[in-house]
Amino acid sequence: MKHRPITAFAKLGGLLYLPRCLDKIRKHSRGELHEEHHEFIGKGFDGRLCHFLGVAYEALKTRTLAGGTDEDILAWIEQQRGRPLTDVDALIWNGFAAKRGWRDDATPTLEKQKAESGLAHRADLLTFFDYYEVDEGRAPR
Repeated sequence: MKHRPITAFAKLGGLLYLPRCLDKIRKHSRGELHEEHHEFIGKGFDGRLCHFLGVAYEALKTRTLAGGTDEDILAWIEQQRGRPLTDVDALIWNGFAAKRGWRDDATPTLEKQKAESGLAHRADLLTFFDYYEVDEGRAPR
């Protein structure tokens, strides 16, 4: 059975989306990730998060599949960065990620995805995170 990733609103080390990225890596490796997510593996939010963290996606994937908890992987990320994540790191990333698609250069892409999913009428879905919740069958936040 194919599954959707966990919510983008989940946090690890104070960062939104990081648990979702790790969940996608694990589910994809087991052949459990819904096909609609395959196109964006290592791209989109995955790629932007890795760039923000200063960690190559392939390295994160390799480390994640080597095993361990999300917290173990967070410690590895911080080791690769040469410093722990700070509240300011979380503020910057979360401010960007949680608002992506709302009045920015990604708005047309979000609107296109909403239309393709039959959700064009949903004016309450202002961001990609909002869209993911509804498109993946969770209640909007």
